[in-house]
Amino acid sequence: MTKRQIPVIVLAGFLGSGKTTLLNHLLAHSGGSRVGVVVNDFGSIEIDAMSVAGQVGSSMVSLGNGCLCCAVDTSDLDAFLDRLSRPAARIDVIVIEASGLAEPQELVRMILASDNTEIMYGGLVEVVDAAEFGRTRVRHPELDRHLGIADLVVLNKTDRIGEAERAELAATLEELAPGTPVVAASYGRVDPELLFDRRPREERLEEIRQLSFEDLVHDGAGDDHDHGHEVHLHAAYESVEFVSDEPLHPRLFMEFLDRRPEGLYRIKGFVYFGVPGHRQKFALHAVGDFLRMHRTAWGRSERRTTQLVMIGSGVDGGALREGLEGCRRAGEGAGDVDERSMWGVLRYTQG
Repeated sequence: MTKRQIPVIVLAGFLGSGKTTLLNHLLAHSGGSRVGVVVNDFGSIEIDAMSVAGQVGSSMVSLGNGCLCCAVDTSDLDAFLDRLSRPAARIDVIVIEASGLAEPQELVRMILASDNTEIMYGGLVEVVDAAEFGRTRVRHPELDRHLGIADLVVLNKTDRIGEAERAELAATLEELAPGTPVVAASYGRVDPELLFDRRPREERLEEIRQLSFEDLVHDGAGDDHDHGHEVHLHAAYESVEFVSDEPLHPRLFMEFLDRRPEGLYRIKGFVYFGVPGHRQKFALHAVGDFLRMHRTAWGRSERRTTQLVMIGSGVDGGALREGLEGCRRAGEGAGDVDERSMWGVLRYTQG
């Protein structure tokens, strides 16, 4: 079985941008996944962060669905990540809500430098207040730098601006964060699956759970409302799938990843190269510019195949599939494969 690492997502943005609202939305639509929440520098964030866990004591509060909220300074971050990622906690994803005045790159650096093998970097999400963007840049010029290192930008409160202003904002964001996908939102409503994989329904039904935060939110809500809400969220991005029973050429595949198009936020799945000495399954996790693979054994009756899901905003699904088709071992220009052809893959591989 593939070692299941817990993605750690950094949720950043200045005071009032809507981070807490977005976080509460993720918790309310987690699909039964257990979400660990670390609130960085709790004293400086909005009071409505209280709703993340109902109430926040001096250490930790636990909800029925396993959402854990920790008020913590960055110096304690490693200890809390260790605590949340221990197998007994059964956490599926960890979200760090950065202080409105925090330097998100410091949190990202700590995650990437961690020796904790149970976690992996899940991306930096920068939340921007569309209605206050210009004034925020004046007060906090460091916002430009934060946008430049973000893996995903959530342009929140778009219901408060017109089409012309939205187009102007889009052009500015493209200049500050070229190639970074931008998802427009109101009230922090983004699809959680853009950030993490929700637990499969059959897994959820196997557990005997307490009444969760998500259950309470959906209790009494009409199916029509919920269905329309999900359709609206999914409209913001595209999911493209690729399957190949034929092994992929490692060099061509790495070239494809190196030139992956703008707007492509996540790539996840398994890759089969079939190169002598490297016939294992390579689990792929990519978010923004971050790329990591983990090598593991195939199951006894598991089919040797490549299965990838690519998620992005404004991407050309046909072009992505065509690019991957060209990575097949029998493709034109593939050439022979040997140990050296795997060097590019092994640079990003653990295990």
